[in-house]
Amino acid sequence: MARKKIGLVGAGNIGGELANLLVSKQLGDIVLYDIPAKENFAKGKALDLEQATALSYPDAKVTGTSNWADLAGADVLIITAGIPRKPGQSRDDLVMMNLPIIRNVADNAKQYCPNAFAIIVSNPLDAMVYEYWRRTGAPSAKVAGMAGVLDSARLSLFLARELGCSIKDVRAMVLGGHGDDMVPVLSNCTISGVPIAHLLPHEKLAAIIDRTRKGGGEIVNLMGTSAYYAPAASAVTMAEAYLLDQKRLLPCAAYLEGEYGYQDLYMGVPVIIGAGGIEKIVSIELTAEETAMLKQSAESVQKVVDVVKAQAG
Repeated sequence: MARKKIGLVGAGNIGGELANLLVSKQLGDIVLYDIPAKENFAKGKALDLEQATALSYPDAKVTGTSNWADLAGADVLIITAGIPRKPGQSRDDLVMMNLPIIRNVADNAKQYCPNAFAIIVSNPLDAMVYEYWRRTGAPSAKVAGMAGVLDSARLSLFLARELGCSIKDVRAMVLGGHGDDMVPVLSNCTISGVPIAHLLPHEKLAAIIDRTRKGGGEIVNLMGTSAYYAPAASAVTMAEAYLLDQKRLLPCAAYLEGEYGYQDLYMGVPVIIGAGGIEKIVSIELTAEETAMLKQSAESVQKVVDVVKAQAG
């Protein structure tokens, strides 16, 4: 059986780490794409990674390109193209800068990779994945946004550090939009089956929720640019679930058609990812407080999507 082909659109910090992780896991051959002005950068990064495989021995080919034809027939596309956040910016501040970029990506993906499972990482995440889906006309099952996996990982880490327990035992989930009003679902959070509310007082949990919501901004303020190790690991988790038909239950931005009471909206919800892409949206019971928070988050997402819809193109 031929190796799978994985296209990475954007050869920056996240793109490079994505390629490194995908090669290490031997999930397929990698095509690292960037704009013509950065073609040599993409080729250099690809060559560096291929040389590293001579020491770690994974069988995977890595190529750099600025030609979309080289991505033709990709099984998976992971899209990180766009302007990263800078200190003082919110994700929503990037909408007008990244909208023409995601539209260009969508037009090329529709032409060259119509059957790929697309994982969108570009910000503002929920609006960008919606526009990619609308522009390509792809089945909603084949277009997902990477956010919930990342936000849930951050929540899991902060809980493990506060409790002094192994992160392996933490089961946490964050839903809603990828923004400052995301919804950590503490009613479904456990440490090896023990409800988190039994282990930490309310004030500690409130502080952890606040840090989770501001987790991306915390890194931007420290580094001067967006995170890339954890976002890359999160996108690879989704790609691996698809390529290996793992049927993983993961939170990601999925297209809603009445689930959780929302229509025509991409937002973070629990889904099953397997060979069919987003094979099922899982409905879980939320508390009244969590339901109210999800409503607020959905309204925030809708406002940005409405801005996108209002722009001709």
